[in-house]
Amino acid sequence: MGALHSGHRSLIERARDSSDTVVLSIFVNPTQFNDVKDYDSYPNTIEADLEMAETAGVDVVFMPSAEGMYGDDFAVDEVDYGQLTKSFEAQMRAGHFNGVVAVVRKLFRAVLPDRAFFGEKDLQQLAVIRRLARDEFPGLEIIGCPLIRDHDGLALSSRNVRLKESERASALKLTGWIHEIQQEIQKGEDAEMVLERVSEAARQANDVRLEYLDIVNALTFEPCRTDLSKNEVFAVVAANVGEVRLIDNCRVRCS
Repeated sequence: MGALHSGHRSLIERARDSSDTVVLSIFVNPTQFNDVKDYDSYPNTIEADLEMAETAGVDVVFMPSAEGMYGDDFAVDEVDYGQLTKSFEAQMRAGHFNGVVAVVRKLFRAVLPDRAFFGEKDLQQLAVIRRLARDEFPGLEIIGCPLIRDHDGLALSSRNVRLKESERASALKLTGWIHEIQQEIQKGEDAEMVLERVSEAARQANDVRLEYLDIVNALTFEPCRTDLSKNEVFAVVAANVGEVRLIDNCRVRCS
């Protein structure tokens, strides 16, 4: 959705390494915002975005208007992928994944890609898009790419530019919580007890408004407390710092 950073560049570079032609879409999709203020304040850095696209080796930038994608009708169908579209991000942002599926479906139909690259930063979104591809685009390979962090460990996000300097340390608490869960479980601690202890500390933080903190299977987004050695088990978190909503995750991977 624009405001490109090093995380986006990593997706482009991954695509460039394994593809004949790379198409980058830049589109701030109005139907996936449940908060009009968030949509209106979303960063717009198109000149810098196009410069990054060129230097990173993008062949085509697909940059439609909202009217070009939706015409006069911005209504989107409700999507039911079970737990994937009912919990966590879906619960906190009503209608969000309806808009995501609608616009990604339009994107895939317009571009007809062989592969599509999405970051693990938006972990639940990645799972939803995998389901969309499985159901409607069986020849399309969805490739998840690792989350990229800033120099201080904060997960890169276009929204980070809206953080005040004094809020940066507060934002880093999200990273600290999920990595504490990861480290304690890797030491052999009980997942349920670790999660409860860290969640209680997170709820007590007066400079962060916690929305959720959990351990999930990243393919289904069902809560996970056992068999944590699987590669798809992640600790996930969402919270608000000041006026900025942030999400983060890390793979638990006990073995």
